[in-house]
Amino acid sequence: MVTASQRGDAAGASGGTSGKKPSRAGRDLRAAIAVGVGLGAAILVALLTVREVFVGIAALAVAVGTWELAGALRRGAGIQLQLPVLLLGGQAMVWLSWPFGRSGVLAAFVVTILCCLVWRMRAGADGYLRDVAASVFTAAYVPLFASFAAMLVVPDDGQYRVLCFMIGVVCSDTGGYVAGVLFGRHPMAPAISPKKSWEGFAGSMVAGVVGGALSVSLLLGGHWWQGVLFGAALVVTATVGDLVESMIKRDLGIKDMGTLLPGHGGLMDRLDSLLPSAVVSWLLLRAFVPA
Repeated sequence: MVTASQRGDAAGASGGTSGKKPSRAGRDLRAAIAVGVGLGAAILVALLTVREVFVGIAALAVAVGTWELAGALRRGAGIQLQLPVLLLGGQAMVWLSWPFGRSGVLAAFVVTILCCLVWRMRAGADGYLRDVAASVFTAAYVPLFASFAAMLVVPDDGQYRVLCFMIGVVCSDTGGYVAGVLFGRHPMAPAISPKKSWEGFAGSMVAGVVGGALSVSLLLGGHWWQGVLFGAALVVTATVGDLVESMIKRDLGIKDMGTLLPGHGGLMDRLDSLLPSAVVSWLLLRAFVPA
């Protein structure tokens, strides 16, 4: 089964569609590159012009990601999320992060959970705990984590903080992909993602550390060693994010979260490494380079 982690480390993966011979990359590489460049360009333009637009991009990603995850849970396990509540609450978490920071995000998250508890009562007791637990998980995994990315852009140098975050994850993803394709031999977690290798992880670490050291020092004026720690931490969280979503999809018995992005699957198949990395980015940059 093709998993999200194969996007960043796909040595020998199979993923061809429509009768095409699978490439060693395990995906439609041209489509994947085109989509990745397009998304990156949109974010870069927003950050370098009106950085507040990035909050809107994060809010849109949260809405689409929540919708995709709800569909995957329904198809794979018959779980019914409280989707209207999650969509509205997710938007509240992201948009309240700009004026109110952590307090706004926490308040919106708690109210969203309370509303999920009440909303699900309409369908009766059968499956109540299962559906509510999945809704709480979704509220935390998608909008709550994404709110930390939105909070990165709030300070005066926020556009550079977001760039450090994006550069770190992209370097990890790219370094792992290239090293995995060229040298991947030893599986990292065969029970979760058989094509993810230790060689790919080493490539992620090298690229992530270099990207972190350069971005934090050049864009934010931090120390190079802070950038090294930042880059290494993002490699770990990005890898864990890939494995977590791979585990979810294996549990649900699905290939991709959606079909929105050619060469990638759904948007959630791109957010898997970004969501946990956003939390760690906010925490480390706040400690290393106070606003």
